[in-house]
Order: sequence, then C-alpha cells, then structure tokens
Amino acid sequence: MKYVIFIHVVFISGVSVIRMSVGFIGAGQLAHALVKGFTAAGVIAANRITASSPDTDLPTVSGLRKMGVNFTTSNKEAAHKSDVLFLAVKPHIIPFVLDEIGPDIEDRHLIVSCAAGVTISSIEKVRDTPLKHQDDCFTDAHNAFDVYATGTHAEVEDGKLLEQLMASVGFCTEVEEDLIDAVTGLSGSGPAYAFTALDALADGGVKMGLPRRLAVRLGAQALLGAAKMLLDSEQHPGQLKDNVCSPGGATIHALHFLESGGFRSLLLNAVEASCIRTRELQFLADQEKISPAAIKKTTLDKVLQQPGVSSTSVATKSRVNLFNNRSGS
Repeated sequence: MKYVIFIHVVFISGVSVIRMSVGFIGAGQLAHALVKGFTAAGVIAANRITASSPDTDLPTVSGLRKMGVNFTTSNKEAAHKSDVLFLAVKPHIIPFVLDEIGPDIEDRHLIVSCAAGVTISSIEKVRDTPLKHQDDCFTDAHNAFDVYATGTHAEVEDGKLLEQLMASVGFCTEVEEDLIDAVTGLSGSGPAYAFTALDALADGGVKMGLPRRLAVRLGAQALLGAAKMLLDSEQHPGQLKDNVCSPGGATIHALHFLESGGFRSLLLNAVEASCIRTRELQFLADQEKISPAAIKKTTLDKVLQQPGVSSTSVATKSRVNLFNNRSGS
C-alpha cells in the first residue's frame, strides 16, 4: 500500500510505465500548480486526476474544474479512484484524513505527504504503507523545486517514479528526512521572502517616481534574471554580486545600506525561524497538543457552510465524514 500524491504517465528508458490515476486530498494552490504542470507537460490527462475538498467555492477548485479534473467533496472517493495520492492538506488535518481513508488504501497505492512538520514515522504508525514525504517550493507550474524522503516500506522504484513525475514541473531530488525541515525553512518559505523583497523593491521604485505596475515588473525581472544567471553559471552568488558592483558605483552604495540594516542576518534568521517552527509544529502534533475536538469543530464548521446542511441535520447523524458535506460513509 502507498500514500497520496499525483498521477500521470511516466517514461523510464523510453518505455511507458503503468498508466496510473492521480488523486489530491486538498484542492488548493499546491494541487492546482501540480495539475497545471502535469497536464501542460502532457504526462497525464486531466480526466485521470481526482481532487477532493470541502471548500467547493475556492478559486483553485474552479480552476481545476476548468482544466477537466474530476472534483469531489469525498476523500474516500479520491482515494478509491487513485493509484498515486497526494496529501495536500494542513499538517494538523493529516491524522484525521488518514483515519478516514485508511480502510480504502490498497497495495496499489503510493501515498505522498506534502505537509510540513509531519514525519514519516507519525504517518506509518497510523498505517503500514509505502510512503513518501515531500517538501515543495512552487514558483509556478513549471518551476517547482521538490525534495522528498522515503518511508521504510517504499521501494527504490517509488523514488524513481516520484522523480519522473516531478521532472515535468521542475527539479526533484531525494534527501534524508532530517533535512526536510531545513528545506522548508529555505525553499518552502522562500517564495514568501522573495515576494516581500519584491514588494519592497517596487515600493522603492514608486518612491523614486516609477508607476506601480512597471516597478513590480522591473523588480520581478531583476530577481528572475539573477536567479537564472546563478543557476546557469553555477558561480558562487558572492562572485556574481561582485561582478555587478562597479568601484564607487550606485550598486555598491546600495549594498552598503543593506548591510547596515542587517539584511543578511534577517534572511538567516528567517530561515532558522521557519525551520524551528516546523519542528515545533511536529512536536505539538506528537504531544497531541492540537486536540481532536478542535480539529473536528473546524471540520464541522466547514461542513455547515455547505448549501442545504444545518446543525440540526448534522446532529442527528452518528458522525461527520471529514471533507465531505454528507454524513456517514
């Protein structure tokens, strides 16, 4: 048995591998970016992908439907229709998702957890299934950076399959599980650092007279060009920085201001803070500090937001099916 991730046609040594179906529990930005990348690359048809979510009005749900993805509010249905299943939900929801879909997981399934701070062991103790844990940084549907660690029941072929899949949307490599939190702090949270820096750069351009739209575009292109130059040249970033600083020029004067404000230290501290918080979240989950009652209340609130569902009707049922606007199984 294997856990949640993505589905599509893969080629190894020029031979088409088993044609699979892919499922996503969670239909947010992660699912949308992967589906868009997979379908654009032609590795899988949209009609072979199923996504589940209780929030039917999300913009990403609308986007998935427009791409031709099968959408459902039932996690069990998504699991049943999938060979590769992504767990693309918040970390504190993972245990309840596993409890719900556990009986539906079969030997054919490959499960991939995408939740920060959720360890492989914490999932495997719920159910002995081949598992992969991944941490993702998606700049867009075609520029993803993904790392993964394998569970004790996963085979070498599972890792190769995962890398083949992710190659269609970017770069993928395997790391030891104890490095996953550091990856989260750097590349997982990295887009937020970049967006914040870009917002500030654009503000600077506006302050000096540039129209907002042009300032944002110029800042984005500067970051994109710098990143591409670094990846293409493989030179140390410090060397590339020196290359664009003329003696006595405007750029070196600007860098002096950044250094005076502790720019490097702030970035170092941000990566560390994200990594530490990821570990704290896992510790809280392991200590069960996040109460099941609180999670179930959150889920119930989502269910009650669905059309035609009232607290009275829910109260008459024996249980509420997680991520489903229908009670029972």
